[in-house]
Amino acid sequence: MKKTVFLILFFILAFTVYAQAPRVYTVGIFPFEFSGSGTNTRDAEEATRLVIAELNSWGYMTILSGDQAEKGEFLVKGRLIRQNNQLVLTATTSEGSSGKLLNNSRQQGATLDDISIDTFCAQIAENIPFPNYLLGKWQSTINMIDGPVTCILEFRSDRTVQVEQFDTWEHNAPNSLKYQAFGSGTYTYAGYRRRNVNIGGTTIQADATIGVNLKLEDALPKYVSISAGSLRLLFNESRSNFELVYGGIPCGDNFSGASVYPGARVFYTRFSKIQ
Repeated sequence: MKKTVFLILFFILAFTVYAQAPRVYTVGIFPFEFSGSGTNTRDAEEATRLVIAELNSWGYMTILSGDQAEKGEFLVKGRLIRQNNQLVLTATTSEGSSGKLLNNSRQQGATLDDISIDTFCAQIAENIPFPNYLLGKWQSTINMIDGPVTCILEFRSDRTVQVEQFDTWEHNAPNSLKYQAFGSGTYTYAGYRRRNVNIGGTTIQADATIGVNLKLEDALPKYVSISAGSLRLLFNESRSNFELVYGGIPCGDNFSGASVYPGARVFYTRFSKIQ
């Protein structure tokens, strides 16, 4: 009986972990074709190799090539031609199941070395969904003069948020208030390959754009409903931490000056993965 219960718990846990794992899509890269004078099989094979190597280096998708390419959830078919002393590299990206065309890609240069394979691959992957690395449970803690405030959020695959803890805080000398709230909500997530984003004349690096809408209980009245959109997120290399590099999730107010906290408002911006 104990063994049966253990196995049931094991499979429930395994299913939960699997269900929360980021979805990684398969992309089939067919051998690039060539046409016209000045190109040959070796050029086309090298173009194929460069594209596969570049997409593989991103770590965001599983690349299928050769006989396995046709099994991809997304299919990439390319061509190399020479026009007016320029090599022109083109490709189409389509859905594997429906054949629906998603986008066209095009780059050119005097030689393959002059073609930006990085830019070309960014065009190829433009409409291929990137994995949602936000899935899981994350914690943010801000150390205040009168004790820490903590936020614990679980982002789920159905785009809902479970709020395990959301401390809201207020300091108005000589008094301070901290309410430990909980609740639920929804979120939006648009992941992409790390890019430079220009916002108001300032360039930042970001891996995703997110938004959160939370409904809280036992929060300070101002924070029972929170809506924060167009937040820009940057993961660390292992994706065990992220920082909101543009915007934040509001949680408190400081009316007592810089001696208590540097800003007049308090935001959760730095999170570590705890599950």
